[in-house]
Amino acid sequence: MDNFVDERIPFSMPFKLTGRNLFLLLGLGLGIVAIGLDVAAGRLLNSPASLFVPLVVCALVASGLGYLVVPVLQQLKAGQIIREDGPQAHLKKAGTPTMGGVFFVPAGVAIALLLSNFNSDVVAVSAVTLAYSFIGWLDDWQILRRKSNKGISPRIKLALQIGFAALFCLWLMFHNPAISTNIALPFGWVLPLGLLFWPLAGFVLVAESNATNLTDGVDGLMAGLGAIALLGLGASVASTSPELMIFCACISGSCLGFLTHNRNPARVFMGDTGALALGGALGAVALLTNSLWILLIISGIFFIETLSVIAQVGYYKATKGPDGIGKRLLKMAPLHHHLELCGWLETQVVGIFYLTNGVLVLMILMLTSNS
Repeated sequence: MDNFVDERIPFSMPFKLTGRNLFLLLGLGLGIVAIGLDVAAGRLLNSPASLFVPLVVCALVASGLGYLVVPVLQQLKAGQIIREDGPQAHLKKAGTPTMGGVFFVPAGVAIALLLSNFNSDVVAVSAVTLAYSFIGWLDDWQILRRKSNKGISPRIKLALQIGFAALFCLWLMFHNPAISTNIALPFGWVLPLGLLFWPLAGFVLVAESNATNLTDGVDGLMAGLGAIALLGLGASVASTSPELMIFCACISGSCLGFLTHNRNPARVFMGDTGALALGGALGAVALLTNSLWILLIISGIFFIETLSVIAQVGYYKATKGPDGIGKRLLKMAPLHHHLELCGWLETQVVGIFYLTNGVLVLMILMLTSNS
């Protein structure tokens, strides 16, 4: 089977593409970018009010916590239930502990609150992040308790997501009356939405959290993409919201620290506990800073992954015959599983997705620096 997969690899790499090498490249790249942006903006590299310091501190703390928490998850037998209809290579991952979000998400949030002196905006986005993490924990716990792929019902999950989104929107409305309902667009354009802004805000939080959740399916994928996206968003809002820059850098660093345990071959998965939280964090910061167009581009990979699922389901239903069986547009959705079934190695999927997301973030940084 392994030889068959290797023969179908669609491209070659100039060096051995392992989980360890990808992690080292990502960590080095994010560190260099953070230092460069801090220097360019005149921020002190030894100051908490920077990108580099929160990034490194949270990476070290989350990584250290992993060495304590992962063995506990193993002892609790919090092993991931693997889908039998998924890529066959994933079956060997059965039993790998999940719910890794229980240590890296709170670590990033706690340090962000401390470094920002409990700034009200940071408290609000931290609350959203933890709330969505709680939803994910409920789902993960039910999956483990039932020893199946079914957690809490989709209706309950969606209701909780909408409920927490509504609470955040109410906070925005009453505690931050200066929030603009005009959506900022590139090149100085503005889209006035008025009251329509609020349903859009709720949709952003729910959609972003589900998108990051769908993207989490390959060793190291969502953790690395989350680190890239959050650092990029933090850099984009640094000049107007330095406290939220710190928050983004902290969660980015905690993702990087988690990656020391989640890189291929993974010792732990983040589960919904982590994946839903990352989407909530990204959406909340973007709404609070009127950066929705930036979020859309930075979340390009998450958007494509979500579209692949929607297209797969839609095509299957549209082509359903009298026997009740339809055709599949992809070998499997989301897209990363389709690529695996086409012969890509997990590390190839992760490497290409990292590179794509990095390019999107660099494009955003160039656009925002010229605006």
